[in-house]
Amino acid sequence: MSILKETAERNSTAAGPVVTVDTDAIPVPDRFGWWGDMVGQEVMSVTIRSTHAPRFRGLAQSVRLPHTEVGTFTYSPMKAWRSPAQVRRDNREEYFLVLVGSGTAIRLEQERGVACLDAGGIALFSSSYPLTCEFTDRGGPCRTTQVRLPRTVLPLAGGRADRLLAEPLSTRSGSGALLVPYLTGLTEAVRHCGPAELARLGAVGVDLAASLLAAHLGDTDRLPAETRQATLLARVNAFIDHHLADPELRPQAIAAHHHISVRTLHQLFRSEPESVGATIRRRRLERCRADLTAPGPPRPSIGAIALRWGFRHPADFSRAFRNAYGVPPSEVRADAVSALDAKKDRTLG
Repeated sequence: MSILKETAERNSTAAGPVVTVDTDAIPVPDRFGWWGDMVGQEVMSVTIRSTHAPRFRGLAQSVRLPHTEVGTFTYSPMKAWRSPAQVRRDNREEYFLVLVGSGTAIRLEQERGVACLDAGGIALFSSSYPLTCEFTDRGGPCRTTQVRLPRTVLPLAGGRADRLLAEPLSTRSGSGALLVPYLTGLTEAVRHCGPAELARLGAVGVDLAASLLAAHLGDTDRLPAETRQATLLARVNAFIDHHLADPELRPQAIAAHHHISVRTLHQLFRSEPESVGATIRRRRLERCRADLTAPGPPRPSIGAIALRWGFRHPADFSRAFRNAYGVPPSEVRADAVSALDAKKDRTLG
C-alpha cells in the first residue's frame, strides 16, 4: 500500500480522490525519516539532508488520476540527491514537471541543465538520471507542486524531452499559462469528482504538459491530433472564463480569437457535456449566483450583477436563472441575507 494512502487512512485525512498526510501526525523524532521514505516511494529514491531535520515539518497532498498524479508539498528547507546507484536500483522511467510555489526558490541540476527557479517557475526532471535539488525558503515553508508523466504516456518520441531537463520553462503564455492554474487548482477541483471526470481531468493535465514541452522543443506539429485538440479546448475554456463579463462573448468571437472556424469550435465541444453557448451561460449564472450570496455591504442590485456578468437585459437573466436553479434571483438573495442576519444574531447572542 502507498505510504501516503496508508498514513492517510490511519489518520482519517483522505477526502475523495485527494489523499493528505501531515508530519504532525508522526512522532517528532521520526518525521524527517518518514518524509524521506514518503518521497522515495511516491516520487523516486533520493537522499535528503536538512538543517531543520530535528524540527522538520511537511504536508503532502496527492491526487491520483489515470496515467498521472499531481502532488502538492509544503515542507521545511532541504537538499536532495539522486545517485547513479539509486537510478540503477529504482528507475521508473518517469518525468516530473515541478512548479515552484510562493516563498520558495529551487536550484535543480540534472544532466547538463541547471535551473534556478523562483515562485511561479517550472522545470522538468526525470527519474532516469542523477540529480541534485536544493529547496530554499523565502520567508516561509517551501511549496512545490508537481505532475508525474510516465514516458509511456508522454507523446514525445525518442526521449526528446530529455533535452529539456533542468531547463526553466516559460509559463507566461500558451500551454504554460494554462498548466499553472491547472496544477494549483486541481486539489480543490477534484474533491467531488466522479471517475469519468477524474479521467478527463487527468488527460487534460497530460495534454497540457505535453504541449508545453513540445512548444519548447519545436515539436508541436508532431503531437497527436487528440493532444492538440485537448490543448485547444483548454485554451478556449480559459478564454471564456476571462471574458464572461463581455456581452459580446459569442462563438463567433471565440472562434476568431483562436483562428478557427465557428464550425470547428462547435465540433470541439461535441465531446463536452454542453455546447459552447450553454457553457458561457452556465458560467455566467454561476458568477451571478456567487455575487448574490456574497456577504455585504455593499450589495449591488440584481440588475447590476446581471450586467456585470454579460447579461444585457435583466429579464433575460431572471428567466435563465430560474430555469437553471428553480427559483428567481431575488429569492436566492433574500435567503442569503436572512442566513447572514441569523448568523450575526447568534454571534451577538
